[in-house]
Amino acid sequence: MMEAAIASSAIRVRSLAMQPYEATRDAMIAFTRARDETTPDEIWLLEHEAVFTLGQAGRMSHLHGEVDIPVVQTERGGQITYHGPGQLIAYLLIDLKRRGIKVREFVQLIEQAIIEGLAAYTLVSSTKVGAPGVYVSLDDELQKVAALGLKIVNGRSFHGLSLNVAMDLTPYASIDACGYPGLKTIDLKSLGIEADVASSGHSLASILIRRIEFASR
Repeated sequence: MMEAAIASSAIRVRSLAMQPYEATRDAMIAFTRARDETTPDEIWLLEHEAVFTLGQAGRMSHLHGEVDIPVVQTERGGQITYHGPGQLIAYLLIDLKRRGIKVREFVQLIEQAIIEGLAAYTLVSSTKVGAPGVYVSLDDELQKVAALGLKIVNGRSFHGLSLNVAMDLTPYASIDACGYPGLKTIDLKSLGIEADVASSGHSLASILIRRIEFASR
């Protein structure tokens, strides 16, 4: 993968641009298997070519009808979701055990980092009990703007989050997003926010690094 690295004293951030899903997943698995207690943590920022991904316990019944977009079974948590151009992906390859961060704490940390990042656009967002991710209220209805899906192996995380920036939301009509029938999804562009994936990724990575380092003990 081609990359441009952003300097960080403790966590390396890699900007990888557009990447195929399966090759990136394989690279995350290889990184996690090869790392040891001295390996620096990394955050990978990228976009994916169009793909539906199905979590470890995901059910194909949440996909409605035949689609032309590939469907890939993966080992992360959660149900079915969509990735495509215009969506920020941040993969978090973090040694939680070394940092003393519990999984539930890590999920909350990620959600709060996204909420903080969206606040910079004067956008109010929130979490939803029992449904990891970040939501905005539109027309008196919660709509999902960011999704989470992690895998933890030997106390080390991979996979991560997606933030809908400026994308074609049409494919979401073919799925029960994250396993919730009727759940609507939205992107920043639809909310009147002009942003691009690269700048959104850099800003969010800075917030994530600050929060991860603060939580480390």
